[in-house]
Amino acid sequence: MNFETKRINSAPDAIAPDGSEVRLLCGLNRGGMAVFTLPPKAVSKAIAHHTVEEVWYFISGHGRMWRRLGNHKETVDVGPGVSITVPTGTHFQFRCDGLESLVAVGATMPPWPGENEAYFVEGEWPSTV
Repeated sequence: MNFETKRINSAPDAIAPDGSEVRLLCGLNRGGMAVFTLPPKAVSKAIAHHTVEEVWYFISGHGRMWRRLGNHKETVDVGPGVSITVPTGTHFQFRCDGLESLVAVGATMPPWPGENEAYFVEGEWPSTV
């Protein structure tokens, strides 16, 4: 096995299915990391994942994250210092409520398998991206 060292790109590596910008970080066989950015006043598309689960840690900006799994549903305020989980199958959507981009570092387990992983669901708010 080789070690990986990577510096974050200034431009996005991809646009996530939810519409946020993705900048890929290092990854291994059992998980990967990325930085997700949602512009000021933007609302993501609502999605869910077929097989992966994620842990997000917000590093800048302010907003809200809506999650629903089965009958359990909640909306939480997110911003620097807040960490959230997205279990497999959770319907989720997030929004940036401030004038600064909402930015989170996310760990995806197992690593993101490709474009068919996410599927669109009915969300809490109309999407703007």
